[in-house]
Amino acid sequence: MPDLTALTTSHLEAARADEYGRSAELLVRDGVLRQTIIALREGAELAEHNAPHAASIQVLVGRVRVTGEGEPVLSSGELHTLTHQRHAVAALEDSVFLLTTVTSQPGEPPQGGERPEHG
Repeated sequence: MPDLTALTTSHLEAARADEYGRSAELLVRDGVLRQTIIALREGAELAEHNAPHAASIQVLVGRVRVTGEGEPVLSSGELHTLTHQRHAVAALEDSVFLLTTVTSQPGEPPQGGERPEHG
């Protein structure tokens, strides 16, 4: 089981040292469910991108702004459901968040060219 406290610390350190101010790791991959921890140094951002079928962002540390959907500012401890609009995420201070996504809907293949897993 991932230790989010330890991962928050290590990814924040990595983001501070990274040329682009980012660090990320896929923690959970279960069928169409994905959970990724992402750290951004103050001023860094994830460029505008398409939203998956369903997604949420939970800020573990810091403050981020989600652009393209009313521009909410999310602080440590807050959980926000992302809309289906294109959006970006900008760090207003050194931040770490947990991104949860569903990459497809029932009956369709996952996004990104992945094939459904058969078991």
